[in-house]
Amino acid sequence: MARWDAILSLPVQNPPTPELSAAHITWSKVEGWKDTIDRLALIPYSRVNDFVRGESNNKHCPTRFHIEARRKRSTHSACKPKVDGILEYILYWCSFGPDDHRKGGVVRPSRAYAVHRKTPAGRPNTKRGCTCHFIVKRLIAEPSVALIIYNKDKHVDKNGLPCHGSMDQKAAGTRAMFAPYISDEFKLQVMSLLHVGVPVETIMQRHTEAVERQGGPSNRDDLLTHRCVRRMERKIRRTTYELDMDDAVSVSMWVENNHDQVFFYEDYSKSDTFVLGIQTDWQLQQMICYGNRSLLASDSKFGSNKLKYPVYSVLVFDSDKNAIPVAWIITPKFANSEIHRWLGTLYHRVRTKDPTWQLGGFIIDDPLADLFTIKELLQCSVLISFWRLRRAWHKNLLMKCSDMETCAMMSKQLGEALHSICDGTGDVGLFEAFLERFVGCAEFSDYFKATWFPRLGVWIKALRSLPSATSEVTSAIESYHHLLKIRLLNEKDQFVYQRADWLVQKLSTKVHSYYWLDEYSEKEIFSRYWKDEWKRGLSAWREGSQIPAADIKIEPNCAKVVCQKNREMAHVVLNPGSEFALCDCTWSKAGYICKHAASSTKVYRERGLVGPSMSMICYNRALMSMLDCVPSDCLVRDHAVGLAVRVREELVSLLCSKEKKDKEIGVRESQQSSGKTENEFCISKDDDTEASEKRAEKNGVMEKSGDGLNVEVQADVMDIDAQCNNEKSDHYCDATAVNSAEKTGDKSNDKKDIREDEIIDHPSEPSQQMEVVDISEKDMCVSEKLLQDVDIANGSVENSDKVE
Repeated sequence: MARWDAILSLPVQNPPTPELSAAHITWSKVEGWKDTIDRLALIPYSRVNDFVRGESNNKHCPTRFHIEARRKRSTHSACKPKVDGILEYILYWCSFGPDDHRKGGVVRPSRAYAVHRKTPAGRPNTKRGCTCHFIVKRLIAEPSVALIIYNKDKHVDKNGLPCHGSMDQKAAGTRAMFAPYISDEFKLQVMSLLHVGVPVETIMQRHTEAVERQGGPSNRDDLLTHRCVRRMERKIRRTTYELDMDDAVSVSMWVENNHDQVFFYEDYSKSDTFVLGIQTDWQLQQMICYGNRSLLASDSKFGSNKLKYPVYSVLVFDSDKNAIPVAWIITPKFANSEIHRWLGTLYHRVRTKDPTWQLGGFIIDDPLADLFTIKELLQCSVLISFWRLRRAWHKNLLMKCSDMETCAMMSKQLGEALHSICDGTGDVGLFEAFLERFVGCAEFSDYFKATWFPRLGVWIKALRSLPSATSEVTSAIESYHHLLKIRLLNEKDQFVYQRADWLVQKLSTKVHSYYWLDEYSEKEIFSRYWKDEWKRGLSAWREGSQIPAADIKIEPNCAKVVCQKNREMAHVVLNPGSEFALCDCTWSKAGYICKHAASSTKVYRERGLVGPSMSMICYNRALMSMLDCVPSDCLVRDHAVGLAVRVREELVSLLCSKEKKDKEIGVRESQQSSGKTENEFCISKDDDTEASEKRAEKNGVMEKSGDGLNVEVQADVMDIDAQCNNEKSDHYCDATAVNSAEKTGDKSNDKKDIREDEIIDHPSEPSQQMEVVDISEKDMCVSEKLLQDVDIANGSVENSDKVE
């Protein structure tokens, strides 16, 4: 048993790479059978497929490993477990072996083929006697771990000579130079095109043209044949969703045949309901790529009115801030206690693939979601998006009230009520007042009382306790919801909506294919994708941000946005700058945030014509609450003050050095343009002071664009210009002067503070921010209070009102 003691004492290796190969693993040598030395390692069992793919993508010998032999024991076996017992044994062999179909090669008797029969194309070049193989064992003692024994890791024949790849000179000009089959990524591309209806001839024509442009085949994917595509098309055509008359049995059979697409499955039991979680390898890759240090969102109730089982979608946001589904969960109901059954498994699957993966936040759209479970399993903060509530009010308001002016007034008051709830000043009484004021619109009032009054309590509680997601996130989720409805619910036979096996089959094939093609860079060459009902573009918020401000005309009660397709027409936006803005375009009439409302919101907030968004209200509330949480431990408090002082000093030195550099650049440019000497361009201290005062006057107002607030910001924090002119002065003399001026009533120094033009010199790239936020004057008290506390702790300011 010394061998197994040595094996079980080895560390389980899990490198954070998408593909796992032998080069990423540290191999150990342990005494094996018949005094041989085995080269082995332990990896998580869930990463065996990653190891197979990584070894197949060998740079010098690209290949593909097939299962040559397999034995499996049931986990519920009645036999006594042993330390060396095996649950599963898999022998993977290079597909260029073990038989050798070359002249003089050896073929096993059980694998003999008829010489006189016409063999498949390229068959002699795919069996060349390669001896490379490895063994995977799943142990009873550690079912979650796979033991890999890799003794034959060289792609050579029995004579020790290279038999395929670039190292084999005889393979030049044959298919043996490349892997014997197309890659999984390219196969997914071809399958996706076939699923959405692209003909076989069109696929082959585009592929042949691409290979000719590059001057011939250079990898295994360039060797795609018409026969291979036709075989995949035949497989898709013959596949049916109804594997059994019983819907539950049919779903179980689908799960058995598609283990690689299922991350969680539980059938009906006495205590639990049916739950099925679908996630393909591509979706897992997108979740790792775009979800790390970022946000996940949820669309929790898709198809509640039409489908037998609603679909819960887990979403990430790509570089264009479009929502991509990374998992679909199908279950009859979503109670508060249901999410724990599958969420932990999904999180564990991602962490197994990449142990460094960490989530930044999770956005819910249901106020009844189990917040404690989400926070405990995902180890992140939770936000709420009220897009479902906003869209329902918006859509029904336009349907049940024909007067647009009345709709605008009602929508405005609903938005103000939600704003008041977010900042903690409103309650359900605001909605009662709303119904009393608009009693004339009886149809909408009846709908609101019957549908939303019973739910207002949980929504108010959620909006008060959770931060709100931005409007750009809301727009992205709305676009996903709309596109999924078009791509999924387009069947002529409405009866199929009541079968779960149809839903599972279509999500994993056709719907998944369209979302894969959305990220495919060359999708535009296929005319099938040009159709508006299938094509995905930017979200409405992103499209609105591209409309120039010159095309937006501000009027007393509305905004007019010039149509970008027909510039002779303009769309009228009512309640501009609000999350409840109304527009006369078709997208807004369907209840969604349109690009015209988004563009007008951007302009209104740039000019300071509207108040803060709900997300900004939550942001300001979080900042204010930070000051109320004073550490009780004096050591922790002193450490926090010291850290704040250090950050302040670093900011001061950074801004001072940047200002000096800008001045030097300006002097050099001026000298080069006029040709004068350096002495004639020296800037005096008085001129510099005058320029600084002008900048302070000009930049006393800082405006920023985005879903935030545009108001005047009085920078009463510190005088950077004075500190830059006198580097030897104390860093806190300016804060002392400000506090002294406040005590004496002197307001002459109110606008000589942080250089806003230095702050906004380098704005963030639009593609890297979900939504830009703004800082208001009334909220600068947070920064002022924090800096005054720092000065008091440092001893530069006395404060008789604050007693510790």
